[in-house]
Amino acid sequence: MNVSKGKIEKSLLIKIAFIIALIACLTSFVSGPMALIGGFVFYYLFGHPYLKFNQKATNWLLKIAVVGLGFGMNIEETLTAGKDGLALTIISIVLVLVIGFLIGKFLKLQKETTHLISSGTAICGGSAIAAIAPIIKASEKDISIALGTIFLLNSIALLIFPPIGLFFSLTEHQFGLWCAIAIHDTSSVVGAANAYGDEALKVATAVKLARALWIIPLSIVSVFLFKGKNDTLKIPWFILLFIAAILFNSYFSLPNLITNSITSASKLILVLTLFLIGAGLSIDKIKSAGWKPMILGISLWVIISVISLVMITLY
Repeated sequence: MNVSKGKIEKSLLIKIAFIIALIACLTSFVSGPMALIGGFVFYYLFGHPYLKFNQKATNWLLKIAVVGLGFGMNIEETLTAGKDGLALTIISIVLVLVIGFLIGKFLKLQKETTHLISSGTAICGGSAIAAIAPIIKASEKDISIALGTIFLLNSIALLIFPPIGLFFSLTEHQFGLWCAIAIHDTSSVVGAANAYGDEALKVATAVKLARALWIIPLSIVSVFLFKGKNDTLKIPWFILLFIAAILFNSYFSLPNLITNSITSASKLILVLTLFLIGAGLSIDKIKSAGWKPMILGISLWVIISVISLVMITLY
């Protein structure tokens, strides 16, 4: 009787701890990488008290976060500000997706994992992965591997890009453009550019925001690429709402308080989702993934970093 009571109490404590961890993710003190790692550690130490609901919750929260982020984007301002890097943006996105597909084929990676890592590298890291994952019906393992790879490389870029920029004597304008093209997530782009100078920060932010708009055509292309033989072709509703949110924010002049609140809440929801993704990832899943996804991520990152740096310095 005491043993049974002890198990019930332990189970209750784990549930309470899990809920507290979820609430913590909705504060500004927990970053995306911290949430992903925290979820994985929680699962490893205590298990997942709500595992059967994890996949559905992750899927819905990702969609909600993506739609909310649309309210932080103004299509006219973003396109105008990002004209400087438009050609380089288009070239780099196409190049990364094509090379990613070829490397994925060579490494015999899962098609979903390859597409997620390539999409995250090509456009805007975690946001692109969040938008693409529900469309291609990616598993928690695919999402976790892609996000883990992207977050690790983002952290490295944040540290090494400013010294590399100084070594090659890049101007602030050149460095800002390079950051926007070669670093995945907007947060890491802003962090690296801010360390280099004010002009670098302005250029990097403008080009990166314009680059983020390419989530829309990539999402539509992904629908075609991953449509099953018996599936009818339809654009996912949350992508339509994402576009509607951008247009609504662009042409109806919503108060900054409202748009900032929505985008801030969406970012927190995304952090919460990352915790759930980590909590659904077991060591067995990581072992089954192997080293190939990391090779793909590193290869794409190095290729786009080198090519964009050469193009920026020469042209």
